[in-house]
Amino acid sequence: MNTENIITKSPKTELDKTLSRQKVLSILWKVLIYTFLTVMAFVMILPFYWMFITALKTSAEINESLTPTIFPKVVVWKNFVDAFNSGSNNLTMISYLKNTVVVAIVSTLFGTLSSILVAYALARLQFKGQNAIFTILLATMMIPGEMMVITNFITVSQFGWYGSAGIENYYSMIFPFLVSIFHIYLLRQTFKQVPNELYYAAKVDGTSDWKYLWKVMIPMAKSSIITIVILKVMGSWNAYVWPNLVAHEDYKMITSWLRGSFIDPITGRSAVNYQMAATIMVTIPLLLVFIFFRKYIMRGVSRSGIKG
Repeated sequence: MNTENIITKSPKTELDKTLSRQKVLSILWKVLIYTFLTVMAFVMILPFYWMFITALKTSAEINESLTPTIFPKVVVWKNFVDAFNSGSNNLTMISYLKNTVVVAIVSTLFGTLSSILVAYALARLQFKGQNAIFTILLATMMIPGEMMVITNFITVSQFGWYGSAGIENYYSMIFPFLVSIFHIYLLRQTFKQVPNELYYAAKVDGTSDWKYLWKVMIPMAKSSIITIVILKVMGSWNAYVWPNLVAHEDYKMITSWLRGSFIDPITGRSAVNYQMAATIMVTIPLLLVFIFFRKYIMRGVSRSGIKG
């Protein structure tokens, strides 16, 4: 009887050992994953923490201390007010913010519309040379944006937009980068996922291509469209090199305000505390946009890569 009991219990014992071993490995794996995520989260949060505490320090503490302090000796919330009122050539944050909002809204509106139309034509309409055009568009994505600065500068100069002190400054900042090949590619991949049978059924019912686009395709591609809208707004909000090159001083963007409005004309040193306070105020809108719309970004990017 004892021998039979040992024989009958032996497989269960081995199974229990295997399950216990797998459970231990699973726990260790989770510990490693969460440890790695915690370390990476700390690495990502550290620059924001440094920016925040620097914005609360006095100029004397920043200039006289050779080693950065973890906590400010004296907390100065007034730095945010002073940074908000700072500017150059009688321009404050509101003036730069107005220019940025105008460029962001107009470029996002017309850029998104053009991306939708081009992506729909490449995804649904059938015409000669369709694949060749799409291939050429994709090939242009390999050209660095810096290589087009000179040609774009010559173009806006020939149009008479450069050097003007009027509304032409908006034209020079908006039109050269109105169309985004990446956004067209993103939307085309999303449109390609819509079944062809749905299109044929709509055509049988007498639906035009224009109506099919706005009533069927755009609602189904809502996540991808929201994604490109957010990316377009962020790109316009963070633009620095091109607007700083072509725009008149009265039409500079918010990034130019961050870079040039907090420099001591005598010493040439930056007022880092004011600059960090201004950076926080400029970063908060983008951070809120990402927090509230992050699910659309993830969903739009993931859906566009399912089908080629």
